[in-house]
Amino acid sequence: MRPPAPGRTEPPAGLLRRLDGWARAAFPASFTALLLILAVAPIDGPGLLLAIALPCVFFWSLFRPAAMPAPAVFLLGLLHDLLVLAPLGPGILALLLCHGLVLRLRGSLSRQGFLLVWLAFAAVAGLAVLLCYALTALLMLRLPPPAPGLVQFAITVGLYPALALLLTQAHRAMERAEG
Repeated sequence: MRPPAPGRTEPPAGLLRRLDGWARAAFPASFTALLLILAVAPIDGPGLLLAIALPCVFFWSLFRPAAMPAPAVFLLGLLHDLLVLAPLGPGILALLLCHGLVLRLRGSLSRQGFLLVWLAFAAVAGLAVLLCYALTALLMLRLPPPAPGLVQFAITVGLYPALALLLTQAHRAMERAEG
């Protein structure tokens, strides 16, 4: 917690202040879960769930890692797998892989411009989609068609800029509230 600015009094420590802190800490994971629930749509082909979950986990793990801990990522992966009615595991492992890679590369990635971050996201998304494809094939004991996975990758990478813009605005608003 930062000390108050000169001439500014420290707000009183109380229930509302603690609730505000908890709400800001829980926002990334709960907002991602809400987006996943809203994205469940009866469409033919790859859905939007991974295309929403992966960018959110990537962004919050990069810019606010304390608010996107591994247990929250696990629960988001479980929610993803339950919502797509897939075998349990591929979504969980894909999101945990994304989270782990971003935390490992966070020092260098956080200082880069948007284009390099987007390219890094595309690489992570490619690994995640490939992992989901391989695990689904292993769990189903047959090779699924590769086209839906390629479309899922394209949707996920293509949706990242719009989600990153929205999440950046939320992140800045949270920083202003904390400052």
